[in-house]
Amino acid sequence: MMNITVWNENRHEQTNQVVRDVYPDGIHGTIAQFLEKEGHQVRTATLDEEEHGLTEDVLHSTDVLLWWGHQAHEEVSDEIVERVKQRVLDGMGLIVLHSGHFSKIFKTLMGTTCDLKWREANEKERLWVVDPSHPITEGVGEFIELEKEEMYGEHFDIPAPDELLFLSWFEGGEVFRSGCTYRRGQGKVFYFRPGHETYPTYHNPEIQRVIANGVRWAEPVKQEKPVYGNAKPLETIGSK
Repeated sequence: MMNITVWNENRHEQTNQVVRDVYPDGIHGTIAQFLEKEGHQVRTATLDEEEHGLTEDVLHSTDVLLWWGHQAHEEVSDEIVERVKQRVLDGMGLIVLHSGHFSKIFKTLMGTTCDLKWREANEKERLWVVDPSHPITEGVGEFIELEKEEMYGEHFDIPAPDELLFLSWFEGGEVFRSGCTYRRGQGKVFYFRPGHETYPTYHNPEIQRVIANGVRWAEPVKQEKPVYGNAKPLETIGSK
């Protein structure tokens, strides 16, 4: 069992009836519910809570943090972003979902703009598995097909992924690197593309399986933090 925190800015749910109908418990609530069924201890946190719900105590006790944001990226405090970054570098797993590609924390960890093409046109998306041996794709077939999704298209301005797991094709013709993993410090980062707020994507069992697999993959490794800086020799150094 892991301690999971699901963070969501929770703004669309307050202002858009379509989103409320699709996710009556919020996107964070829906994700938390299926992760709880996996046997994890799950809490949620949202933008308008004190410290965005990401206090020192919450982050210190979080093994894996999931992040969904869209319209309020700039409202996230730089202090909290730095706090999350340090926890990732110290080993906490981070799963960034859909429009979280533009979040401060993802852009900070990637060091690029993380920009892309996009279009809302109720398009079919087919997420092809390009690494069937990876634990995040376990239990998934050759592809996941979503009847309607928002299009994200290349070029996606990210560093070359450590591992590319999914490549999406959209009905309008674009393709997109939809499942990417990275290591940052001692932490593991997984970006997973699908999840536009007006579509029931997070109710899809295959999407839930990928996210649950991602949580297990991102679990922190139980290991002491490496020691840096000037070091005394382990052996006697002979004079030359």
